[in-house]
Amino acid sequence: MGRNRFTADEQRVLIDNQYVENVSETTITYSEGFKERFALEYAAGKLPSVILRECGFDPKMLGRERQRSLVKRIKKYSQRPEGFSDTRKESSGRPRVKELTDAEKIQRLEHQVRYLKQENEFLKKIRFLDRQAEWECKRKQNRKKSMVSSKK
Repeated sequence: MGRNRFTADEQRVLIDNQYVENVSETTITYSEGFKERFALEYAAGKLPSVILRECGFDPKMLGRERQRSLVKRIKKYSQRPEGFSDTRKESSGRPRVKELTDAEKIQRLEHQVRYLKQENEFLKKIRFLDRQAEWECKRKQNRKKSMVSSKK
């Protein structure tokens, strides 16, 4: 079953909600305040759909699976030392741009040259083995033909 995608209209409705930081076709990023409120009210015994309605969300638009995963994530967040804060913004992915010294640039280029030489040698060996296998195959076929013709 495919993902439940948000239409452009649904995305506009969701982004207008005070508890939403970001919305894409497939994801919603909730605010820290919403996560805390949701956790408190859920712990008090409220149903997820009721909490969502009170916070201005349409539970049908989100769907059951998103509600279930929201509850799971909120439970995990409440047990983390970081709490409900979004830790992805601080240390995610690779650094965008790193200035390299001339020595580092040379080292990278030398590594790239070594890699490409090794790759070329590998390709040469593959071509050689391929030609050798073709030659063996032709040789066997010629033997069969000569044996068939000699029997006649």
